Amino acid sequence: MRTTKILMLPALIGLLAGCATSTETNADISKLAELKSSFPEGYTVEVVPITGIDPERLRQEQKLPEGVTFDPAECSKLAGGQELPEDLRGNMTAVQAVGEGNRFIVIAMETSEPLPLAEPGEECQKVSFAGSTMRGTIEVVPAPEIKEATTSGVHRVMQANVGGKEQTGHLYSYVAQFGNYRVMVTADPVVEADKPTVPVNTELAEKLLTDGVADIRG
Repeated sequence: MRTTKILMLPALIGLLAGCATSTETNADISKLAELKSSFPEGYTVEVVPITGIDPERLRQEQKLPEGVTFDPAECSKLAGGQELPEDLRGNMTAVQAVGEGNRFIVIAMETSEPLPLAEPGEECQKVSFAGSTMRGTIEVVPAPEIKEATTSGVHRVMQANVGGKEQTGHLYSYVAQFGNYRVMVTADPVVEADKPTVPVNTELAEKLLTDGVADIRG
């Protein structure tokens, strides 16, 4: 059956807190492939080989359409994406999986310097946004605690007009930052025509973040 995809906010848009200070000497992002064993039976899992990071592409992926407004207005920078250094260098790899009505993407990055993290503050724990073709919310949610790492969680809800019909999409994002390494997990329902969506398995998403960091650290 044909799958209809809803445009979702990119995984790299995060509302993050604090800054990791740990120094990782034995971390290896290629070990993210070991995460395949963390998925339940019946999932289709694919490992994306290591490739170089393109900072400009990441900046483009974080941008929201022109004309989007935010409430509270002072939270627009946080909701619109993270600042990236102009001279950022590094590598990334990913594990993608689909099963039980959910889709998971786990990305591991090793960068030339720790990525900057935005502090959401109490006033930006939940941000609403609206534009000519979409509206939604971005809300901070609990994330698993990982030793010597900064973690965060975000739930995004987006309503958009697709083919003349209004559809609602949900996306959960979890991030762990430790030294020059970042692990990101996104989870959203698989949308199929004439079928109800399945709630996101946030317990599995949190487990993938914890397991992903553990695998990379070795």
